Amino acid sequence: MKNVIITGTSRGIGFELAQLFAKNNCNVLALSRNVEPLKTINHKNITTLSVDLSNEAGLKKVNFFIAKNWKSVDILINNAGKLISKPFEKLTSEDFLEVYKVNVFAVADLTKQLIPFLKKGSHVVNISSIGGVQGSVKFPGLAAYSSSKGALITLTEMLAEEYKEQGIAFNVLALGAVQTEMLEEAFPDYKAPVSAIEMANYIYNFAITGNKFYNGKILQVSSTTP
Repeated sequence: MKNVIITGTSRGIGFELAQLFAKNNCNVLALSRNVEPLKTINHKNITTLSVDLSNEAGLKKVNFFIAKNWKSVDILINNAGKLISKPFEKLTSEDFLEVYKVNVFAVADLTKQLIPFLKKGSHVVNISSIGGVQGSVKFPGLAAYSSSKGALITLTEMLAEEYKEQGIAFNVLALGAVQTEMLEEAFPDYKAPVSAIEMANYIYNFAITGNKFYNGKILQVSSTTP
């Protein structure tokens, strides 16, 4: 059985991903501040941990679980995201920090904690946004969010280079419009052509097989923008 860690599992893509991996005979550690939605699913292959990945206590809780129960991690999907939509002039330093804490710093900190448990053949998949890709269409109000997703893309490329000798693959999926609560926050009246479960299926397959073909790559998974 593969050991899989997924962040941001209380709703949307992460919620669907946890169930997909569990149904396909993987051990899943689902990390989120709100664990109730997955607890109600009550799948034997899913362990939920209520953690705030932006603080050290949350990270230590994850490290302790892996060291005690799994000893190794096959797949890490950094899916948790934070979006603040405001005109640039109204964005505060605190707003930027809040977004970067979740979208960049927590990804770096969690990955660092898990490096000792990642092995040759392990795959780290970071979930970015098409808005973070250089040259893509940009939207007003998303300066903090889209710039953080650009930072995540570069971080992924750096980690792929740094750990290529160990055989650990790092890739990033830059997602376009997916019908999730987060999309509704940014574009309230927009209806996306892709559902959360459809995108979860794509990410599931990529996480399982993508490291055979890619390392340090940005894949733009977008049929439309936003």
